[in-house]
Amino acid sequence: MIEFLRTIWRREAFYPSYLIGIWINPSFIIRRGLIDGLREISPFLQNGKLLDIGCGSKPYEELFKVEEYCGIDIEVSGHNHASSKVDKFYDGKVIPYSNEDFDHVFSSEVFEHVFNIDELLSETNRVLKPGGKFAFTCPFVWDEHEQPYDFARYTSFAIEHMLTKHGFKLIKLKKSTGYIETVMQMLSVYLYQNVLPKNNYIRIILTPLVVSPINILGLILKFILPKNDNFYHNNIVLAEKEFSE
Repeated sequence: MIEFLRTIWRREAFYPSYLIGIWINPSFIIRRGLIDGLREISPFLQNGKLLDIGCGSKPYEELFKVEEYCGIDIEVSGHNHASSKVDKFYDGKVIPYSNEDFDHVFSSEVFEHVFNIDELLSETNRVLKPGGKFAFTCPFVWDEHEQPYDFARYTSFAIEHMLTKHGFKLIKLKKSTGYIETVMQMLSVYLYQNVLPKNNYIRIILTPLVVSPINILGLILKFILPKNDNFYHNNIVLAEKEFSE
């Protein structure tokens, strides 16, 4: 029974549902926006060979119907690799694969942990075939996490500039949440992290009482209040490696 509940919790962490996740997941709004955005761009990364940069446990592998799904990660980071499914560790500088080895490259919630982002984007271009798709997500608004390996936040304008600089053409950039949803999400996480008791059993009881009303109110207010997407959680990006002339 305990293992069954753990499986549900892990699932709801990355694929939060309106039936369960909205009640128990203090990061429901950001995670729901993230998975909805990934489901929109994943159809562009199907078939062939895909590289997942910073793969961890490969939580989004099922979204990509490819012949080969490879994952790399850095060995020393802000999280342990107890549940990771890493195929190759890399040194944070050179991706351990050949030139133009992949049809697609994917990365989620990794770039904020990369200090040398220009080197990573250059390497990504190197291992991707011309015309290959490059999809990634990275936060614009979120608290510091996996300290001390948290280095940056990127605006939509910075992302387009970096992609162009490294030989990619931006196809689509979606902001995962709007202003009021982002505000309510940060309130939910603040209360969960700083107000609820640290005792795990008490937190399990109180989380639905404290978190779910904020989650629900945030989703309602987004339909009532004026729309503004200048303050948002995640950039969800689809790009393409340009052909060399």
